[in-house]
Amino acid sequence: MNTDYIIVGSGIAGLTFALSAAESGRVVIITKKDDAESATNMAQGGIAAVVDDADSFAAHVEDTFKAGQGLCNREAVEIGVRGGPAAIAKLTDWGTEFTIEQGTRGSPAFSLGREGGHSARRIIHAADMTGREIEGSLLSAIDDHPNIEILEDHIALDLIVQVSPAGERVCIGVHVLDEATRSVNSIVASITVLATGGCGRVYLYTTNPDIATGDGIAMAFRAGVPVRNMEFVQFHPTCLYHADIRSFLISEAVRGEGALLLSMSGNRIMDGVDSRLELAPRDIVARAIDRVMKMTGDKHVYLDMSHLDADRVRSRFPNIHAKLAELGIEMGTDPIPVVPAAHYLCGGIEVDMNCRTALRGLFACGEVAHTGMHGANRLASNSLLEAVVFSARAAEAAKCELEDRNSASDSSEYCVWEGNASGPVSEGVLIDYNWDIVRRLMWDYVGIVRTERRLNLAVGRMTTVRREVTEYFDRYPLSSDLVELRNIALVGELIIRSALSRRESRGLHYMEDYPERDDARFMRDTILMEGSIL
Repeated sequence: MNTDYIIVGSGIAGLTFALSAAESGRVVIITKKDDAESATNMAQGGIAAVVDDADSFAAHVEDTFKAGQGLCNREAVEIGVRGGPAAIAKLTDWGTEFTIEQGTRGSPAFSLGREGGHSARRIIHAADMTGREIEGSLLSAIDDHPNIEILEDHIALDLIVQVSPAGERVCIGVHVLDEATRSVNSIVASITVLATGGCGRVYLYTTNPDIATGDGIAMAFRAGVPVRNMEFVQFHPTCLYHADIRSFLISEAVRGEGALLLSMSGNRIMDGVDSRLELAPRDIVARAIDRVMKMTGDKHVYLDMSHLDADRVRSRFPNIHAKLAELGIEMGTDPIPVVPAAHYLCGGIEVDMNCRTALRGLFACGEVAHTGMHGANRLASNSLLEAVVFSARAAEAAKCELEDRNSASDSSEYCVWEGNASGPVSEGVLIDYNWDIVRRLMWDYVGIVRTERRLNLAVGRMTTVRREVTEYFDRYPLSSDLVELRNIALVGELIIRSALSRRESRGLHYMEDYPERDDARFMRDTILMEGSIL
């Protein structure tokens, strides 16, 4: 298949790019599940943007920098924050319906929530189902667009890289496994966009969907593209703890409305930890919960709202209320059992302010990319903001670089997949075993609180796993589980090696051996390139 743009991923970043670029050429989106399965669809809280006269860009920028612990790229923060109002307008034009309430002047206005780290109410939301509303509206807009095609159940394997006569390496598309036909196809494009989201499934407990296996980061790294700040993995403080359900997030906006964090014995967890209490940034809250759980041996803590107006809480969070009710938990009355879980990667593929990578023809946007906006810790609800603002910028930059698509396919030998074909899974127990090893290893050794000893043990064990996985990949028929195992093992090792290189504590990276922030040595990004790991 030949096209102008190939986009890997169907979350907010990929769909924003597609709608922004489709005027200038044909767009093909591939997604390894159905088109609506993404981290975007699970986002509850909202999108941060300055739309209230009482708020300011300067305040939003300052809040972002405080959360980012000195590693935010100022240009990226300014672009992201100042692009907020236009991003909201763009989403509204595409059909997104945010929650509206009566404004201070009597006219309708966006309902604004507040979350940890924000100094003002600036979280625009669609009740507590913001991601689902955005995803649905973008997919509806794409359904009506003649230049956009979505291929479901297609999993990307590797980028197709061509070497020009001048010796320049160029990305000309992607090799794709069609799970329906079990065939490997090559999609050739002038512009390739990685919008694959994060890598939460690298960890045993995560708020992310099953598809979040770091595919884009792994493919880019294998193609020689640098990655940055992989040690900064954000753990959301409040994932529901329940035997019958996994990965259900209790939005940070619940704490924004006044919910308290209590130990199982009823003690206030954030007392004496931070003056902002439950509204401290996520890294601080997650560590506080982790510390209490380790000290007490308790399996979870509680999120308590019994002191709030129950009817107001339930109307503000109808989706959370309905889900909890299914499980026999009455929101607003019963305490909610919660634990921290891997949530968001603040590192990713190195890109410029237009989401170009170091490999010509390759762009990356959304969570898979590292623009520098988030620094060492993402401010709540800045993720959807960054995705819309930077994906739209990427589309404009890509339009200018769009070349004759036939020029990319002159050398057909680059477009032949040389690996194994798909087929019945053999030795599946070996794949399942290593899936469990990777995720348990990352959770136990590379979690919220780290030590140099555990990280050294982890890197040795992960190297062994990756060696075995490489042998599987070369020997056995392709399957989605094998493809994803190959990716999570690589991404896991990138996280470990990045963490080992940062001998300090900053933001989401906390080392017991080095508990203080060390600006003299580590006020810099961690960069890994091909050859950095064995």
